Amino acid sequence: MSGDSGGAPASVIPDIRYVRGRAGEQRATYFELFFDLVYVFAITQLSHHLLADLTWAGAAEAAFLLCAVYWAWNYTTWMTNWFDPDVPVVRLLLVLVMLASLLMAVAIPEGFGDHGLLFAASYCALQVGRNAFVVGVTPPGPFHRNFQQILTWSVLSVPLWIGGALVHGDARWGLWLGAFALDLAAPLARFWLPGFGGGTPMIEWAIDAGHFAERFQLFVIIVLGESIVLAGATATDVGLEASVVVALGFAFLSSVALWWLYFGQVATVAVRRMAAAEVPGQLGRDAYTYLHLPIVAGILLAAVGDELVIAHPGDELGTAGALVTLGGAALYLLGVAAFGARVGRHQPWTRMAAAVLLVAAVPLAAEAPGLLVAGLLTALLVALVVGDRLGVGHPRSWDAAVDPALS
Repeated sequence: MSGDSGGAPASVIPDIRYVRGRAGEQRATYFELFFDLVYVFAITQLSHHLLADLTWAGAAEAAFLLCAVYWAWNYTTWMTNWFDPDVPVVRLLLVLVMLASLLMAVAIPEGFGDHGLLFAASYCALQVGRNAFVVGVTPPGPFHRNFQQILTWSVLSVPLWIGGALVHGDARWGLWLGAFALDLAAPLARFWLPGFGGGTPMIEWAIDAGHFAERFQLFVIIVLGESIVLAGATATDVGLEASVVVALGFAFLSSVALWWLYFGQVATVAVRRMAAAEVPGQLGRDAYTYLHLPIVAGILLAAVGDELVIAHPGDELGTAGALVTLGGAALYLLGVAAFGARVGRHQPWTRMAAAVLLVAAVPLAAEAPGLLVAGLLTALLVALVVGDRLGVGHPRSWDAAVDPALS
C-alpha cells in the first residue's frame, strides 16, 4: 500500500506496526505465496466437482462454490494490500484464514450435501474473523470506520449462510443466493450503513497498484497451473497413447495461449492505469474484484474440457463437453476484454468475434471428436496471440494516443 498511489490521502491508512511500509515498491511476500497453496487445492476440488457432475445442476453448484471461494480469497487480498504478512500477529491471522479456507475447500465435493454446514461455517468464520481483526487493531478514524462497515455487512450475511446449511434443496439455494447477493453487493454499495454517514468514500480505498495487481495475476497463474496439472495427471492415468499425447499437447498450448492473451498486454497496462488513477480503489474494485471472476471461471471450465478430451480423445464431446470446452474459452476471452475495457486498454475486435464463434460452434462441436475440437480451439487461440503481435484488429495508433507508453 502506498499512500501517494493515485493521489489517495496517506492519512487514511493508520500508521501502526501492522501496516505495510509506505515507501518503495510493494511485492507479494513469501507467506502470501504460501497462503495461495490452499486455493490451489480449492480450484482442484472445484474442477473435480464439476467433472463428476457435468450437468446443469452440477455446473450451477460449481459456479456458486467458485464464487464463494474467490470472494474469500479476494477479501483477503484487499486486507493484505494494507496489512503486512511479515508481522507475526498478521501472519497468525492469515494462518487461521488458511485453515478456514482449507476446511471450506475439503467441503466442496459435498458443499450442497452433507458438508454444507462445514463449508458455510468456514466461509463465515474467515470473513468475519479477518474483518473483526482489522477493526480490533486500528485506531478510530476513517479506515477504522470503513472496516466497521465491512464487518457489519459480513455479519449480516451469516444467518443466511448458516440457515441455508441447515436445510436442503431449494431452501438452501434460496438462502445461500441471498447471502452471497449481500456479499457481492457490498462493495458496489460501498458498504453503506445508516448512522455511518453513507458509504465509504472510494478515495479512502488507497491501494498499492503493483502489489494489488500482482496478487490477482498470481491467482490467474494458479488456475492456469491447475489446468496443466489436471491435464498431465489425466494423461498419466489413461495411458500415453499417441492420441492422448496429442490431446495433452493441445491442452498445454491452449493454456500457454490463455496466459499470453492476459499477460501479453493488458496485465501490465492495467497496473500503470491503476497507479495513475485518481481513485485507484474504484478501479481495483471493478477491474479486479469483479471482472477477474469470469476470467478465472473461464480457465476452470476450459481445464475440465481438456480433461474430457484427454480421457476420451476419439469420442464425441457431447453437449456438456462442448459447452465447457468452447464455453470456457469464450468466457475467458469476454472476461479479458471486459477487464481491458475497464482499465482503458483497447481490445482487438478479433477476441470478441472469436468468443461469439466459439459459442455458435457448440452444437457442431458436440457431435465432433474431442481431439478435433481441441485442435481447432488451440489453433484459434494461437491465432489470436499471433494476431495481437501483428496488430490484427488492434490499431496501435489508437493505443498510443491513449497510452503514450505503448507507442
